[in-house]
Amino acid sequence: MAPWWIDAVVYQIYPRSFADSDGDGTGDLRGILSKLDYLQDLGVDVLWLSPIYPSPQADNGYDISDYRGIDPMFGTLEDFDALLTDVHRRGMRLIMDLVVNHTSDEHPWFVDSRSSRDSPKRDWYWWRPASADGPPNNWGSIFSGSAWTLDEPTGEYFLHLFARKQPDLNWENPQVREAVYALMNWWLDRGVDGFRMDVINLVSKDPHLPDGQKLPGDLYGDGSPYFRNGPRLHEFLHEMWENTFAARDEKLAVGECHGTTVEMARLLTDQDRGELDMLFHFEHVEIDQARIKWLPREYTLPELKEIFARWQQGLADVGWNTLYWDNHDQPRVVSRFGDDGAYWYESATLLATVLHLHRGTPFIFQGEEIGMTNFPFTSIDQFHDVESLNYYTQSVEVRGRDPQVALSMITPMSRDNARTPMQWDDGPNAGFTKGTPWLAVNPNSDSINAAAQVDDPRSVLAHYKRLIALRHEDPVVQLGRFDLLLPDHPRLWAFTRSCEHSRLLVVANVGGEAIDCDVDMTGELVLTNYPDQAAQLRAWEVRVYRQELP
Repeated sequence: MAPWWIDAVVYQIYPRSFADSDGDGTGDLRGILSKLDYLQDLGVDVLWLSPIYPSPQADNGYDISDYRGIDPMFGTLEDFDALLTDVHRRGMRLIMDLVVNHTSDEHPWFVDSRSSRDSPKRDWYWWRPASADGPPNNWGSIFSGSAWTLDEPTGEYFLHLFARKQPDLNWENPQVREAVYALMNWWLDRGVDGFRMDVINLVSKDPHLPDGQKLPGDLYGDGSPYFRNGPRLHEFLHEMWENTFAARDEKLAVGECHGTTVEMARLLTDQDRGELDMLFHFEHVEIDQARIKWLPREYTLPELKEIFARWQQGLADVGWNTLYWDNHDQPRVVSRFGDDGAYWYESATLLATVLHLHRGTPFIFQGEEIGMTNFPFTSIDQFHDVESLNYYTQSVEVRGRDPQVALSMITPMSRDNARTPMQWDDGPNAGFTKGTPWLAVNPNSDSINAAAQVDDPRSVLAHYKRLIALRHEDPVVQLGRFDLLLPDHPRLWAFTRSCEHSRLLVVANVGGEAIDCDVDMTGELVLTNYPDQAAQLRAWEVRVYRQELP
């Protein structure tokens, strides 16, 4: 029997920016609870909460200091239980973000670990003596700077692949793994329906920690061959599965796996292996980047189509795809791959249609369903994201770039584009809070907001509802075979989904000028983003036809 998630749609909530119930400017659990009617009406099946655990917030909660609690900014465990109960009452599920590659440096495990070289928890993290050049190796942090920080009292360095307040756990130590499985079971026993596991393919590292390749102009070596998809990854994930998910029905394990190939994804998501149910890869959201996210590159539509098609075909018989454009780490899709000006509605709905009608489980990030756009940043003071701020500082202070040039580099790709408050209505602060929002609201909330779209049949929100309903109802969308048409066409994204005697044809004009469609557009028109039909496909027009097969 096919697993329950083949017809499910997941909605990611960034709690800090979703809905504020108490007017302190920060979203919270009671705010989420107040919006469950909206989410149920949208039709989504699973809510994924970004981290709500106690945290110093060095990386907006992805630096956890207590795995068995709720940060007071979000509420209490009682608030969480009330939310979980109401989610389940409505027939939806709830999964939590799990961040176990690293902890906060304020977590009791790390506080103990750094207290002495003789601490029983010293080996819970990656501590190493200095080399002749200082740090134990030349690795750079994913968040800029060195991946090592010297702890002067003990005279050794600790590894942090992200911010220095996010020390990496040493999964080579079985006590660490046992502690992780225990905290997972604590939440599963409480009733959560699974986890989205942050950077989970980094937990296995080459214990020798060799230097990485350092290219001309680089400040640090690339350690990713030694910490990504490491030698014991499959062993660790299977052990996790056996100790948490194996004895529980219908729990969902989703892994964030940057740098994972199709071939490895087949292994990781093969249900017979017991590792993950599905994973996030990054190929399509790195297509516009030249080696690092801050350096743009020109890409072509055939390149983008090829990535999607290769993953569709690669996981057709084994494994399962996630489908996403947006999340808390990515800029807004309509600004990135669409046209957030003249063709805002058309491009937002086209991109949604193309994504949702591939084979896999769609993930919607809050605000995507109403077409939220990137923020019009004009000053570094408007940014909050540690990754963006670190790169800006390194660019200006180390590389000597002009501050305006550095600002222009981080503006289109900053994670803060995704984290601006949810735009509920056209009132003060977009209805997000009665106080001062922790991050500025996008000024276009007077025209782009949920209230303006709820009763409008020709809105981005209404289009998302139709897409979700189609996935729920149609076996072709759920499990139909995928075939890409005209792979080299520079503007037309066309493919079919086929199952038994029925086929869906998707044709999309990815661009701002009308084109002839070199595909036979016959059959029942199921979905489109224009109110009428024309001989050509107009700017950012998408159509979905149902065609009967013999």
